[in-house]
Amino acid sequence: MAVVVLGIGNILLSDEGVGVRVVERLERDYLLPPEVNVIDGGTCAMEMLEQLENLDALIVVDCVRHGQAPGTPVLLKDDDVPVFFKTKLSPHQVGLSDVLASLEFTGRAPRRTAIIGIQPASMELGMELTPTVAERLPQLLAMTVAELHGLGIDVRGRA
Repeated sequence: MAVVVLGIGNILLSDEGVGVRVVERLERDYLLPPEVNVIDGGTCAMEMLEQLENLDALIVVDCVRHGQAPGTPVLLKDDDVPVFFKTKLSPHQVGLSDVLASLEFTGRAPRRTAIIGIQPASMELGMELTPTVAERLPQLLAMTVAELHGLGIDVRGRA
């Protein structure tokens, strides 16, 4: 099984960097088997195409504007993911949408896709997450681990 957990975001714009912060914690706090590749995708562009080809599963973590209160998490899976791209929810959706569309066009799209996101409180210049989003980091991390477990992947906390 080949799985990528992709954290995307710009860590210079406060909550915009939440995806990167989640994958940093995932790598720090958990032992992951070799079939799981964790990628800090930054602001995600077409150069990621090769890393995302022919995956069994892709889990994307990002800030997502979904019209709820700041700090509200969201999980979109498989058939819900294309709907995500029909409305402007994430600052990176154009790059990610283009990557996924290219993979689909070439027959190399991930078999399963999940997007784990959170409504940002601020995307102003700043290196720190807002307190509203920072306090939800453990929940986003738990959602990511739950997705991996749902794929049958043994993920264990570091001692």
